[in-house]
Amino acid sequence: MPYTLDPFRKNHAPSFEKLFQPAQDSMADMPPLEARGYRPLQMNFEDHLRALVYFHLEEHTSAQHLLQVLKEDDFARDHIAPKDGIGKSSFSEATNTRGLEQFAYVFANLQNQATHILPQNYPELGNLVAIDGSLIDAVLSMYWADYRKGAKKAKGHFGFDLNRGIPRKIFLTDGNGAERPFVSQILLSDETGVLDRGYQCHKCFDLWQEENKFFACRIKASTKKACIEAHEVDPDSIVFYDAIVLLGTPGINQTKKPLRLVGYEVNGVKYWIATNRYDLSAEQIALVYKLRWEIEKFFAWWKRHLRVYHLIARSRYGLMVQILSGLITYLLLAIFCHAQYREKVSIKRVRQLRIQIQNEARCIDNLDPETWDVKEHMNSQSIAKT
Repeated sequence: MPYTLDPFRKNHAPSFEKLFQPAQDSMADMPPLEARGYRPLQMNFEDHLRALVYFHLEEHTSAQHLLQVLKEDDFARDHIAPKDGIGKSSFSEATNTRGLEQFAYVFANLQNQATHILPQNYPELGNLVAIDGSLIDAVLSMYWADYRKGAKKAKGHFGFDLNRGIPRKIFLTDGNGAERPFVSQILLSDETGVLDRGYQCHKCFDLWQEENKFFACRIKASTKKACIEAHEVDPDSIVFYDAIVLLGTPGINQTKKPLRLVGYEVNGVKYWIATNRYDLSAEQIALVYKLRWEIEKFFAWWKRHLRVYHLIARSRYGLMVQILSGLITYLLLAIFCHAQYREKVSIKRVRQLRIQIQNEARCIDNLDPETWDVKEHMNSQSIAKT
């Protein structure tokens, strides 16, 4: 059954609803979330998603903080929370046991929307996907999150669209989960994975070429290189090496398939990039790897400003729900900032949105529900002040 938006919410919380609308559109053909047994759901999927988007948007720091706001804040109680409210146990049950399929569905749908809406910054370089892992601090009771003695961590394995600046895939493991196997799962055949030195594996280089997967991976400077064909480089360029090579020690770990190796130097640091992209210039290969830094900036911004790693769940299932809700919030912000300002996501615009929502909330108590209009009221308030 398609989800329909409560008219009261739409008319009385226009800024939040404008942000949330793409997620609303994504739920049109979503598999329904059904109650188990005879007890009805205390919180449907839309309520759950709205609450978690609000959690990230407002930088709440715990589930207890969110639930207190949903109960005591007039705006959150009337426009975010379920109609009859939600208790701690019901919220925990919803997060840890149901809705993961629906969260994944909305994330994939939103990612597809954003891909078609947002402009490409470097179309001449093709579809670039940075792949990296991010550790998530866990607590000792999260027994599944193995890392080392006395410490628990989970790890998210992310694919990040470098051309559009948005996340595109996520896998979750314990903190010791290997990263290289996820390259094949994240990349599509027309995409180039941009990888740091932790992904260097000569068997994987051969495998990815067999799978027709493109990659640009930084390798250790000490890696043995057997040159097959050297290419001329411009002496005035940052590039000092460009050749077709075999990597590794013969008979031990040497690649079976030749690949391209580009060496360049920036600020006294030498970079060696192994790739199977032969259509780009050596300077473009250097740019491709430089763009990998965008995923690091995304992790830092996402963690700091949306509080995505403040745990509200301790099960693997619940943590995946939490991470997906954080990714959904970022995608909503990316679509919103582009539609409103033709800009990338920034804390300036997020703060502006938060203030706008707060201002609308202050207006609600003073208006007739039958004739409520935020823009008209705000304009009248401005005129009254002058």
